[in-house]
Amino acid sequence: MTTQILPAASHELWFLEGLIEQRDHVQHVPINSTPFRIGRSSELGLCLPYPAISKSHAEIVAAGDKLFLSDLDSTNGTFVNGHRVSGTVPIGEGDLIQFATIDFRVKRQAAESFGNTIEQSTCDATGVLSRFHYLMSNRAVVPLFQSIISLADDRPVGYEILSRSRFEGLETPRDMFLVAERLGVAAELSTMMRRQGIRTGDVLPESLNLFVNTHPCEKPTQGLLDNLRELRETYPNRPLTIEIHEAAVTDPVEMHSFRAAISELDISLAYDDFGAGQARLMDLVEVPPDYLKFDIKLVRDIHRNIVQQQMVESLVCMVQEFGIAAIAEGVESPEEAEVCRKIGFDYAQGFLFGRPVSVEAIIRD
Repeated sequence: MTTQILPAASHELWFLEGLIEQRDHVQHVPINSTPFRIGRSSELGLCLPYPAISKSHAEIVAAGDKLFLSDLDSTNGTFVNGHRVSGTVPIGEGDLIQFATIDFRVKRQAAESFGNTIEQSTCDATGVLSRFHYLMSNRAVVPLFQSIISLADDRPVGYEILSRSRFEGLETPRDMFLVAERLGVAAELSTMMRRQGIRTGDVLPESLNLFVNTHPCEKPTQGLLDNLRELRETYPNRPLTIEIHEAAVTDPVEMHSFRAAISELDISLAYDDFGAGQARLMDLVEVPPDYLKFDIKLVRDIHRNIVQQQMVESLVCMVQEFGIAAIAEGVESPEEAEVCRKIGFDYAQGFLFGRPVSVEAIIRD
């Protein structure tokens, strides 16, 4: 069969976007000729040297500005959006294609801006894109809940929602966001985590505050605020607190607007990981939160260091003068907890008081 170069009259280029290794960067494969064959053979347009791939596995052909995919009687099959290919099927932008367990998305972009091509790997493919696609489509995150306790009486006042998943390579938030960021859907993942977390946690007593997280890419006055309005409408009686990383508090005007909007929704504000970034305390209290969560680095082994105790105590006193409640994060020992009580922390969170658990485990206890 004669191979033809695809015309560039449209100034757009079709390509396959894939994550060959779950901790590698997203790779791009231009579909620059037709037929474009995929398989284990090094002579093909896309060589995937993995045992699950047949020597000549599948091919893509162009007809005008449309693409069509055929499986070449491969052993382990070719799939489009989860359906096994039989014969020839049309494919378009955004479709998820799996060659056995190795997956790619079909993309299209301006030819002049197209960058890196695929780098070969000797590692087995993980199929992480297809699992991530399923996770997002089915909202398959697993919300866990870690208690935030009052240091006055060791009673829980709320829970921070921490999402996990049961998919290989996507177990932790870091794993999930690693893929989401590469695909440009980190905000969508974060929104889904909040929805599922609050939906799951709403069976807890209504007095308990649910703390939900944000991703740095989320703009407070845009999609994030829309999501919070939706959550408040759905859960009108649930105490809610939105956590924003202190390093993300960079625009006072925007934060003033956001603070006013969530106050109208009766949603509290917490700045997370205080002390981990470069933000100054006075910058943070220009738009004061309801809660300031002191980073684990300020709490770890605090009972062993008098200078650390004095510094943290002065910060706790200062924020409380602004009407801000101080939360110690990462408390893991009774000694750390005792010092946090002595220097005036209002609340604490950490393994000493409970690891992240399912809502069913909380109800059982």
